[in-house]
Amino acid sequence: MISHAELSEMTDAAIMHFAAEPELMSQLMAASGLRPADLRDAAARPDFAAAILDFLCESDERLLHFARSAGFRPERIAYVRAALEAGQVGPMRRH
Repeated sequence: MISHAELSEMTDAAIMHFAAEPELMSQLMAASGLRPADLRDAAARPDFAAAILDFLCESDERLLHFARSAGFRPERIAYVRAALEAGQVGPMRRH
């Protein structure tokens, strides 16, 4: 099981990574059908994390580049994606 905090941290890091790499951002936009103006609203949707992790895991090169730049192990990114798909995300903590 993964925590919402870990999922959010990984997704936020991916978005920052894409923002720093315009070519990747363009590829994400093309693959998802989103426009840059839609990104903020899309980020609030539950399926957005899955779409981001799918996009990363579609290409070994893309996955490894992100993992190196963001400090995540590639295996952990793939595990988080699989856990998300299986519905193994822990409950959100309320403050």
